[in-house]
Amino acid sequence: MRPHFLGLLAEAYGSSARPDKGLEALDEALALVERTGERLHESEFYRLKGQLLLAHSMDSHPEAEACFHHALTIARRQQAKSLELRAAMSLARLWQRQSKRGEARELLSPIYGWFTEGFDTADLQEAKALLNELA
Repeated sequence: MRPHFLGLLAEAYGSSARPDKGLEALDEALALVERTGERLHESEFYRLKGQLLLAHSMDSHPEAEACFHHALTIARRQQAKSLELRAAMSLARLWQRQSKRGEARELLSPIYGWFTEGFDTADLQEAKALLNELA
């Protein structure tokens, strides 16, 4: 459970405008993932790492984008559609800021379309709003 709690700590640091401390917590969490093989939250850790990198420095777009792609790959391998959606939203937001609206919509639309229920959840509402912005 330690990696999970480190992920929560990293998220709290990010919310407190301390992305540097959040990145430290995620580095520890990811090291534990590698050492223990406990990969349940690995996709979310990489997604969060990308978010924290962007919060830490706007020059970190390439590294953040790589984290989002890695989070997508892991979520797809684990067949974790909700985590795939969250990673896709993070990448789509980055691409939106980079004026890659078409690519962002192409990425997010089929993942959102996979869902047949749960449209009142925060993630699906956020995805729909983002898709509307990208239209």
